[in-house]
Amino acid sequence: MPARHPSLLIGLALQLLFFRELLFRRRRPALRADLAAAPRGNGEAVWVFPGMGVGDGSTCTLRRYLRRQGFDARGWGLGRNPPDAQATLARLLPRLEEVVVATGAPVALVGWSLGGLLARELARLRPDLVRCVVTLGSPVVGGLRHTAIAGFYRLQGWDIGEIERLFAVVDRTPIRVPVTAIWSRRDGIVAWQACVDVFTPEVENLEATSCHWALGLDREVLAALPERLRAGPN
Repeated sequence: MPARHPSLLIGLALQLLFFRELLFRRRRPALRADLAAAPRGNGEAVWVFPGMGVGDGSTCTLRRYLRRQGFDARGWGLGRNPPDAQATLARLLPRLEEVVVATGAPVALVGWSLGGLLARELARLRPDLVRCVVTLGSPVVGGLRHTAIAGFYRLQGWDIGEIERLFAVVDRTPIRVPVTAIWSRRDGIVAWQACVDVFTPEVENLEATSCHWALGLDREVLAALPERLRAGPN
């Protein structure tokens, strides 16, 4: 069972402090070498979903890196990611079919925070169209309950307990494609225990050191992605 939700004030402070470290720390040669040595793709399509309240601008660094590594990395093209995941999922399903028809092969999905939950549900519903899923700091256990913004949604009348129950029901149907769940003890926004996938048969839980807002920018995370997104050996 994950720990109770993180403190919002502490979580926000952690984002600012770690962003300062991320932006101003000295470049580490070992990490640059890891990026240079990361496996290259062969034009495989990778569809990248942003976190709640943000859009494709938040994932541009991640997508630019994946394109340099030989992947066809695409933004999701739906503007800001709203909190109504069910309505968003209904919009994503036909787009998923369009991407697969256009590329001629199942697509890899990368989702940050709420985007990761959407990616998981697309894979659960249409495993024939999804090659693999990577989640970045996504609360796969309990939904909103174990996030720093749980209180905000309670004030708006959301039933956090009911959302958690629905998550538990959905997870009785396992995802049948490979999943990589990337999580961090320094997340600050989502309790790290809630980001560890205990449901998927073919899952790799991978620990990072970034805060929540920096997971898609962190060099260690970027270096780990290409190997997990390739369709197979080149």
